[in-house]
Amino acid sequence: MGLTDNFTKVTNKMLATGQPAQLVAVTKTVGIDVIEQLYALGQRHFGENRADVLTAKQAALSDKYPDIVWHFIGSLQTRKVKEVLPATTYIHSLDRLSLAKEINKRATEESNCFVEVNVAGEANKHGMAPDDVIPFIEQLTHYPNIKVVGLMTMAPFVASEQELHEVFAQLKQLTNDVQALQLKHAPCLEASMGMSNDYQIALQEGATFVRVGTELVTVN
Repeated sequence: MGLTDNFTKVTNKMLATGQPAQLVAVTKTVGIDVIEQLYALGQRHFGENRADVLTAKQAALSDKYPDIVWHFIGSLQTRKVKEVLPATTYIHSLDRLSLAKEINKRATEESNCFVEVNVAGEANKHGMAPDDVIPFIEQLTHYPNIKVVGLMTMAPFVASEQELHEVFAQLKQLTNDVQALQLKHAPCLEASMGMSNDYQIALQEGATFVRVGTELVTVN
């Protein structure tokens, strides 16, 4: 299928769940031409996982498409913060105080951050343990340039539907728990969860941002 068919398929599958959510098109494997085609179809939110690639694409497209919203979705090295911040609207991978400190130092205004949570406790995944999330967010009071807009997780790639439901439900509950604290710096209204292989399940569990790459940009 072509890009238009892919886009229609993904958006229809999202609508079918009945859960309003923002589609983040993950374009880390494709060039600017594909981003422009998706833009023409109405897509505005795009995600990249490498600092150098994101900044290059943002620089190339910002004049022509100033309303593109860029998301950094990869693990963020502290030394890359100064490159990423000016180019992005959302960072999906805040997972340690040293990173928070650097974002706070480099930001000129509030930075929209998702705290990354390793719900399934996988050794090969970034993110903090669920029990550490609230104490971590409470510490972020000391960093006025950080706004915790929500939580993010990546589910296990190999998992049953039931296991996926449980992972996403746990993140959503944790999001609600943070929201209930009514912290000024952490409204935590959003749940960033779900990718090409599991976004429909994530939406059923209350995702408000889904990050879809393969199903969207793979053209046969």
